[in-house]
Amino acid sequence: MLSTIDQAQYRSVMGHLPTGVVALSGITAGAEFPCGLVVGTFQSLSLDPPLVSFSVAHTSTSWPKVRAAGRLCASVLAAGQEPVCRALSGKQPNKFADLDWSLSDAGSPRITGAHAFIDCDITHELDGGDHVIVIARVLQMDTGHGEPLVFHKGRLGGIRELTAA
Repeated sequence: MLSTIDQAQYRSVMGHLPTGVVALSGITAGAEFPCGLVVGTFQSLSLDPPLVSFSVAHTSTSWPKVRAAGRLCASVLAAGQEPVCRALSGKQPNKFADLDWSLSDAGSPRITGAHAFIDCDITHELDGGDHVIVIARVLQMDTGHGEPLVFHKGRLGGIRELTAA
């Protein structure tokens, strides 16, 4: 018998699991500016072939724009990049207006100063309840400097200190 799980309690309990903060960004052909969003579900999936996965809410208005590009850059945000996280989590049409970024060799927007970069081709989407589970093939990757930005119990910060999100 399945029990009913209270959504508030679910969020609270799952919030105890620290996650990395990853900016997913792409440029759709003919678009005026890049598109992007932030996820806390980015992970390594397979070494051979090199695959990553992440989840995006079905209600996201940014994911369809990134998906249309077919390719994306996952910028693992660094401690201190909370403003980047907030900008890409917002609803404004041009989330990149005040961000420092450049194009990766694969042609996707890469956030300057990120802790790591992973360029990917989107390969599969699977049903995941109120989210879509995305699988992407890694094309190239590199590391940056410093510590990663972490989300834990509703707060953002470095591994050693967290501030309100």
